[in-house]
Amino acid sequence: MSPTPSPHSFAARTEEHLLHTVGVAPAAASATELMHAVAQAARAELAQRWVQTQAADRGARARRVYYLSMEFLIGRTLSNALAALGQNDGAAEALGAHAKAMEEVADHEPDAALGNGGLGRLAACFLDSMASLGLPSFGYGIRYEYGMFAQEIQNGAQVEHPDPWLADGTPWEFPRWELSYPVRFGGWVEHVDGKAVWRPAGEVAAKAYDLVIPGHGTKKVSTLRLWKATAPAHIDLNAFNTGDYQRAATAKNEYENISWVLYPNDSTPAGRELRLKQEYFFVAASIQDMVKRHLDEHGTLSNLADQVAIHLNDTHPAIGVAELMRVLVDEHGMDWTPAWAICRRTFSYTNHTLMPEALETWPVGLMQHVLPRHLEIIFRINKEFLDFAAQFRPGDNGFLSRLSLIDEAGERRVRMAHLSIVGSHKVNGVSKLHSDLLVQTIFADFAALWPERFTNMTNGVTPRRWLAQANPGLSSLLDRHIGHGWRRDLDELHKLAPLAANPEVRTEFMEVKRANKARLAALIARTTGVQVNPDALFDVQVKRIHEYKRQLLNVLHVIGRYQAILANPKGPDGQGWVPRVVLFAGKAASSYHMAKQIIRLIHDAGRVINNDPRVGDLLKLVFIPNYGVSVAETIMPGADLSEQISTAGTEASGTGNMKLALNGALTIGTDDGANIEIREAVGDANIFIFGLKTPEVQALRASGYQPMRHYEGQPDLKAVLDAITGGQFSPEEPGRYRGLVDALLWGGDHYMLLADYASYVATQREVDALYRQPAAWCQRAIANVAGMGVFSSDRTIREYARQIWRIEPKP
Repeated sequence: MSPTPSPHSFAARTEEHLLHTVGVAPAAASATELMHAVAQAARAELAQRWVQTQAADRGARARRVYYLSMEFLIGRTLSNALAALGQNDGAAEALGAHAKAMEEVADHEPDAALGNGGLGRLAACFLDSMASLGLPSFGYGIRYEYGMFAQEIQNGAQVEHPDPWLADGTPWEFPRWELSYPVRFGGWVEHVDGKAVWRPAGEVAAKAYDLVIPGHGTKKVSTLRLWKATAPAHIDLNAFNTGDYQRAATAKNEYENISWVLYPNDSTPAGRELRLKQEYFFVAASIQDMVKRHLDEHGTLSNLADQVAIHLNDTHPAIGVAELMRVLVDEHGMDWTPAWAICRRTFSYTNHTLMPEALETWPVGLMQHVLPRHLEIIFRINKEFLDFAAQFRPGDNGFLSRLSLIDEAGERRVRMAHLSIVGSHKVNGVSKLHSDLLVQTIFADFAALWPERFTNMTNGVTPRRWLAQANPGLSSLLDRHIGHGWRRDLDELHKLAPLAANPEVRTEFMEVKRANKARLAALIARTTGVQVNPDALFDVQVKRIHEYKRQLLNVLHVIGRYQAILANPKGPDGQGWVPRVVLFAGKAASSYHMAKQIIRLIHDAGRVINNDPRVGDLLKLVFIPNYGVSVAETIMPGADLSEQISTAGTEASGTGNMKLALNGALTIGTDDGANIEIREAVGDANIFIFGLKTPEVQALRASGYQPMRHYEGQPDLKAVLDAITGGQFSPEEPGRYRGLVDALLWGGDHYMLLADYASYVATQREVDALYRQPAAWCQRAIANVAGMGVFSSDRTIREYARQIWRIEPKP
């Protein structure tokens, strides 16, 4: 029998929650019930820290940062919370009494379906760092009931299902029943005695739910406040009583669907309207909450910009600029000029894309229908801004047209990035290259007006989640050899560099990597049914499926490698082939046909390659479905090679590249995004760079890129594309991928896969050559870990705090 825990221990508190909160006899508790009990014990400690933090911030009348984001991809909370509380041993004791391991119990917690990709994961890392650095801070977003979607693969094709992560409740949220704000839509605007009066046509209530984000190495916490949409009247009772149940629930569903799904399909008018309503819904509720808190503490809005920093994570919350002006001018009677001065000092904006087609815009007609008063405000901001800009280039209508918040070409549209820039005091990119290109390309005219407004904040990731939690084996190795300080100061990793020459450290490092690969191989078998050899090179590309990220280029190489193995089993140099497992994961937007075709091609090619006895274990191609944080925590530590192969000049930064390198994967990539800074940090010898650079991409486009020349001039590339279009991988539907290949050969190959193919394949041969030398590969992998200190989100947030938000970190 296990010894009885002391009455005040974490284990004892867990037993109490099993009985009194979960409502189960401890001896009969299931793994799910144990997870909830441990979570409740941790939640109680976090709640105490939350109350203390809020009281301290109120007492100090602290300047706060409010981080607005459509996504917060926080993943599972239990392990992170226990680590922050220093209760890993207490939880192990509690679970040991029930003969359960922590990993087994933690697996019963669903991932919080609050995000999709890098944007949301970055926001989650930032909240972790804000808490750990002691910044008074709130994250604001939407409490999605179903997330984006749960991805299932049927016959090789992506199928979307709801992701009901809240179906059984979550122990981590704190409902704030007293906090509810009205959010209004539609209607018209009247002007009475010189004042604008918005007469809305509909209203929804925004109800607050808090998630506490613990700091590490401190008792400070951050708050993630999420808004749920609820209809003012839940059902039409008269309709219900007459048997018209569908009409009875119409109003409820019409409004409450605002917080159902992340990124509703916007290929229909209804979907676009819902997306705009979502963005305004969470911004309006958040600004009301900020203003109320500020007035409670200060009693006046005249000092709002001195006490409040609002950060726009991409353009989804950009309508906040117009909303704050509406609140200041319409609701609090402030004159326009001082209100605008406050607004511009309060907001700052992070841009996440260089692609003009990806910059968010809204039809003027749609905004008039949904937010008529905000459109008026945007028109006034635009007029005054263009009057200001005209002073710099009198008569230059092209300059003014490019700057205008309204795109007048074709259907008139509101440019949300332009609104964000004009309404903010700082605008940042997320890598050195990205920030340079922002001011040289898409925002060059704004930078000419306000060069001081633009700056760079290179992204980072939290080492607590992506090393300490995801890779306990490597974390233990680091603790033994360089101490524990890296968990709070990732620059301490540089102490590992000289140890790369130590054979004993290399042996330990490779033993950790081998164990992580075995764990990943088990995940692959469990989710795909494919058995892989952990001793093979694990080649990983995990990220949102998009043409610019060029998963298709990776697939072309895999098919080319397959053909080469069949043609020459002894390998190109007679040494045989390096066994390789090529792993993909990621979701395609539900309306993104080309991305979904890429997923299907991966599965079709994998079905052929994985079942060809002539290849055996020399090559496997797998796709892990339903990629999320908990899946990534298994993939990142097990990767040998990190694929970061976007067309140069298209990836803003990337954070997957940082997580993989931090866990000892070598990067193969283009000179794009943060790859450039990773190369600078780890050294040219410890990264594989290939392909065109950004100026070369621009020059080739300007000169008239002809992809057919590559097809006709490279027999191996031609053989790959011919096999795809000839139906080798889809014999039941030979023409399935003709559109995919035609987009390359006849559609201009916009992301220049064919131009980079030869360089990519040649660089993959360099990868093989190095992997044949285990000691040399290991030294380079260790060098990657040692060089990743600069990519901590703690460093990023310190820079944001000091340079943009004007808040001094107080860890």
